[in-house]
Amino acid sequence: MEEFLRIWNQYLKSPTVFLSFLFIFYTLSKIFDSLFYPLILKITEKTKTNIDTKVALAFRKPVKNFIFFFGVFLGVRSLPLSPELYLVTLRFYRSLIILLIAAGFYNLASTSSVLFEKLTEKLDFEMDKILIPILSKALRFIIFAISATIIAQEWGYDVNGFVAGLGLGGLAFALAAQDTIANFFGGIVIILDKPFSIGDWILTPQVEGTVEDINFRSTKVRTFAHALVTVPNSSLVKGPITNWSKMGKRRITFNLGVTYTTPRHKLQLCVRRIESMLKNHPEIHPETIFVRFDSFNESSLDIFIYCFTKTTIWGEFLRVKEDVNFKIMDILEQEGVSVAFPSRSIYFENSLPK
Repeated sequence: MEEFLRIWNQYLKSPTVFLSFLFIFYTLSKIFDSLFYPLILKITEKTKTNIDTKVALAFRKPVKNFIFFFGVFLGVRSLPLSPELYLVTLRFYRSLIILLIAAGFYNLASTSSVLFEKLTEKLDFEMDKILIPILSKALRFIIFAISATIIAQEWGYDVNGFVAGLGLGGLAFALAAQDTIANFFGGIVIILDKPFSIGDWILTPQVEGTVEDINFRSTKVRTFAHALVTVPNSSLVKGPITNWSKMGKRRITFNLGVTYTTPRHKLQLCVRRIESMLKNHPEIHPETIFVRFDSFNESSLDIFIYCFTKTTIWGEFLRVKEDVNFKIMDILEQEGVSVAFPSRSIYFENSLPK
């Protein structure tokens, strides 16, 4: 019996067992990922909330890696290692577990929009779209910092001493990072003041386009030429920001010049008909409409036209404006009024020689 135990112990300490553990647990991880995990996802999809599905997806790869690394750890224990080396492998294994757990929460933070939606439902307040990605990035940074701190303590590093050491170079760091700090507080101003949100069309002294992302350092804007412009938050908040997406209506204004040969009654009739057309137009906002004979220009009698479209979308605005212009042309043609063009009349005191 003693001889059998001695042979068995030698067998357990052989590399063959180590490789066997690797193969077995690698196969188990593949089976878990391809067979059992789809079953878990089917169960979570039948629940009333999708949070459990997001959690399952976030921890899918960490759980799969945990099964394999557990086999690696068991295989390492079967090798003839010294107590010191075994302690090192144990620390490696603990660190891997911390990393896998942190990776799961890190992945979950990338889907934080779902988590924040549930949070806003519970707390009954509205969270701006611009705040969600920043909170997500902050949450991921916190997860990374906590996991790095735990791993450092696992390996015997004095984290408190490291933090205290940071205070000695804090002044130098602050001086070197003035722009970064300014951009950070610029991002805070954007979040609190809410001059725009993700997806809004904005105009600033630096750029015009659609906001795609905002983080602690900069704001990314996609121009109409499809170029992606990254603007530092500190410079963005210093200048005026026009948010075209916040318009409730879009303005149409111009002067329509008709010839000086237009009779007075025809001019009055054109003014009344254009104003009536705008008031009855289904896509013109009825609140603010002005059509007035405005001025005697150098070569025309100017009719001032001022109104707003109900739509603020650029393409639809152009279509409505075109329709208004065609209807004005119809009115002028029906009344026999001609549009003036720049011209000058020259009079000579003496007759020109023939």
